[in-house]
Amino acid sequence: MKNHVGIVGTGVYLPKGVMTSAEIAEKTNGVWAESAVREKLGIRQKLIPADPGTDGTQEMGALAALDCLKNTGIDPKDIDVILCIGEEWKEYPLTTSALYIQDRIGAVNAWGIDVQNRCCTCVSAMKIAKDMLLADDEINTVLVAGGYRNSDFLDYTDRNMSMMYNLGAGGGAILLQKNLGKNLLLGSHIISDGSLARTAGVRIGGTAEPITCKNVDEAYKSLRLFEPEKMKKRLNEVSAGNWVTCIEKSLEKSSLTLKDLNYLAILHIKRSGHLGMLKDLGLTEDQAIYLEDYGHIGQIDQILSLHLALGQGKVKDGSVACMLAAGIGYVWAANIIKWGPVSV
Repeated sequence: MKNHVGIVGTGVYLPKGVMTSAEIAEKTNGVWAESAVREKLGIRQKLIPADPGTDGTQEMGALAALDCLKNTGIDPKDIDVILCIGEEWKEYPLTTSALYIQDRIGAVNAWGIDVQNRCCTCVSAMKIAKDMLLADDEINTVLVAGGYRNSDFLDYTDRNMSMMYNLGAGGGAILLQKNLGKNLLLGSHIISDGSLARTAGVRIGGTAEPITCKNVDEAYKSLRLFEPEKMKKRLNEVSAGNWVTCIEKSLEKSSLTLKDLNYLAILHIKRSGHLGMLKDLGLTEDQAIYLEDYGHIGQIDQILSLHLALGQGKVKDGSVACMLAAGIGYVWAANIIKWGPVSV
């Protein structure tokens, strides 16, 4: 049998904090009505940090990894590499999250590295993991895991930020293994547009605009669109096409077509965009899970969607699933997964 990479299983950590559509509307000072938050933005509620002891970015990634190990029965000592997909906003800046996870789960034989591609990090890291597994004889098992809570930086009174009102919190983990014999990770395709690299981000707290006594209050609510008109214009021009290209190219690399696709593990976006994507792909609403009760947990969305789909029977033996992502910067990504035993 040809060398391949399979998905052993998934794990998640979901904080107990919840923000409802009514609470989001209230924080906009009445600019957004609750009904619009629910129907247009597609947020009935979203998950937010609640427990200071467990809901840090690194710790949520570790808890998701522990859940993954429990779900798969894998010995942490058998993990060779940890690719951490956790965000840069974490408990302690300049600490390495992959190594924190390594210690928390007892993966004493692994080495780890943090990777970052904003909300595309999971799909990007899975491609990196697959390429490593197929290229290096010493690597047999890779853990992709991390946490996310960029919602901390939201200023709900900034009208330009409505596209990010859905940001939530949580952790996810997915375990990949060489020649597993099932649940194949097939083709991936990623597109980036560097012209948008600095159109969005946290404005205050880096070397360009350090935190001072005068701006400290604003700093922790300074996730902004730096160039909103440029960003929106460019996204309107290329975003839909880039997503379609990523899906079609990843299917082509997998020797499959759109007709083979059974499930879309798509990030949380506004309701009309979600429904429009399904229509364009010829899929029904039942062939995806709209994360309206979770919010957009960054790069964790794809793991969460697959995890939920497996639990609900939407993905089963024989299913072809596509993970679809986009991240500010700007990046678009997709991969293809064929669930079930490998047919020889």
